[in-house]
Parts: sequence; C-alpha cells; structure tokens
Amino acid sequence: MTSGQRRLSAVATAALVVSLAAACGGDAKPTSEGTSAAAAPGESQGAALSGEVKTDGSSTVAPLTQAASELFGEEQPQVKVPVGSSGTGGGFEKFCNGETDISNASRPIKDEEKAACEAKGIKFTELTVATDALTVVVSKENDWATCLTTDQLKKMWEPAAEGKVKTWKDVDPKFPAEELKLYGPGTDSGTFDYFTDEINGEEGASRKDYSPSENDNDIVTGVSGAKGGLGYFGFTYFEENADKLKALEIDSGSGCVAPSVEAAQGGKYAPLARPLFVYPSAAAVKRPEVAAFLDYYVANIGTIAKDAKFIPLNPEQEAKLKSDLDSLKSQG
Repeated sequence: MTSGQRRLSAVATAALVVSLAAACGGDAKPTSEGTSAAAAPGESQGAALSGEVKTDGSSTVAPLTQAASELFGEEQPQVKVPVGSSGTGGGFEKFCNGETDISNASRPIKDEEKAACEAKGIKFTELTVATDALTVVVSKENDWATCLTTDQLKKMWEPAAEGKVKTWKDVDPKFPAEELKLYGPGTDSGTFDYFTDEINGEEGASRKDYSPSENDNDIVTGVSGAKGGLGYFGFTYFEENADKLKALEIDSGSGCVAPSVEAAQGGKYAPLARPLFVYPSAAAVKRPEVAAFLDYYVANIGTIAKDAKFIPLNPEQEAKLKSDLDSLKSQG
C-alpha cells in the first residue's frame, strides 16, 4: 500500500511552526528527550548523525512513521528514514529476513513470524504507538444505511457470502436491491487480518469475490464510485476522504457507535478499535541513528500522533511505550 504521503501536509505544517517560532525568537521545539530546550538559531540538537533507518510494513501505520521521519529530519537531516508500506505481513517478512530495522504493524506479530525472526536471530520489542478505529465506509450516494450490526457485516463478508450475498437487500430486506460492491485490503494487510478475525470470527476468513488492494486510494476510488459500494480501512484515512465517503456507525450489541477519537480511546467503538505498533530490532537499536530516531519517535509520540491526525495514546499507554523502549535498549 502506498499511503506514506498522506500526512505530508500535516508534517509540513508542524515544521513550519518550528521555523516560525525560531524566526520570532521562540526557540522551543521537540527534542529527543521529549522536552523543550533552548537552541541558538541554526544550532542542531545533540550530536550530528548520519545513516539510514529502514522501515516497512503496515500502510495504516506508515503515515505515522512518515510523520516521525519528517519531523526527526528537522533535527537530524543527514539521517534518512524511508518508509515502505508492503502490508503488515510483507513488512514482517522483510524484518525477519534482516532487511529492515523497524516493522510497522496494524496487528500483533504472529507465532510463525516470531519463529521466522528467531531463526535469523532477530530479537525485537513490540511498541504500541497509537490507536485506530477501523472504519466501514460507503458511497455518499448511499441514503439507506447509517448503521450496521456486526452480524450484518459478517453476512456481507463471511466466506459463505461468496456468490450469494450480491445486493444490499440480501443483507437486510429493508435495504434496496442495489448491487453490493465490496472493496477491502489484500491478504497481506494487518487490517484484513484484524477485520476478518473480529467480524468473521477467524483471521483470514473472508469471501474472495471482492476487490482487494494494498493501496487505500483504490478502496476510496472504488467505494466512492459505486452507489452500492462498501469498504473498510483506518479511521485517519477516512478523515482525509470524508468529502468522498460516508462512515457507518457500528452496533456490536450495545447500540450504534460512530468511529471517533473519543469512542476508540474509551473502548466504546467495539470491536473495531485497535492498537497500532512498531517493532524495532534489538540489533538495529544499537546503531546511534536508529536509537536517536526511536528516542525522538517515542519521546514526542503525542505531538507526532496529533500532527499526523492519529488517535494518540492515553498517559498510561504512553508511559508503557517509553518503558518498553528502555527495556529494548538495555538488552545485551
């Protein structure tokens, strides 16, 4: 999936704020320690570093890491942090093969992926960096559906629906006989894994007669262009395309709940609120450029998440994130 450019405007805005503050005599800015420190105009924070920090994985998490990369680049311009987006599964494959330093993931690492890493001697730590509200979207032309139950979603997406549930009327007699056109992530996506597990009851269990794509833009184009279209992806990507799509409320048994920052943080948006992760390798963290990037990422995670329009961690989650990174760095 190629969604690394989604947050560039937000990142540019954040960088502009820093530049304007310096121009006006205000010299406070985010640091690797997560505090505001005085710096003379043109003076870099900390020792100058160089090198490359290779990341890949989830397209949902990629924009967050991209935002961290761009902002970190203001402090350490000689350190390059390219952000690939081959999907959570594809990212772990590269990570466990030693090709990347950090893997972005929208689901926890699987046992078989852990085994692949262990076989190559790659040690790692799971870091929770943000929260997401997986969002079910329909066309703006859809004037009949505002809320779907998890049972209705299962009726649409379960393997048994293949070739049988073809119209909205097949889902609910109250809906019109409009053709149901489904769009969603491909099988390498952590979003696909999470959705199928929570909605269909088994990870990877899904009808196959839908339009899959590793590019969220394709899902937006498909759903927005079909009156009976429906798809799903991360909440922040919906926010960027709210002018083209309508988000549905979800009823998991306690009433209809719309996806939102508050609902996701408070646990009300069930079962589609989920944590998002990065997995750094212990060996990579021993390199100063990787350690500095992760220090910056974690110390400024609240600012980065907000600037990149992600759902930030609560204070307890943020404290655990910092503790988990410290534990990784202390590994022998």
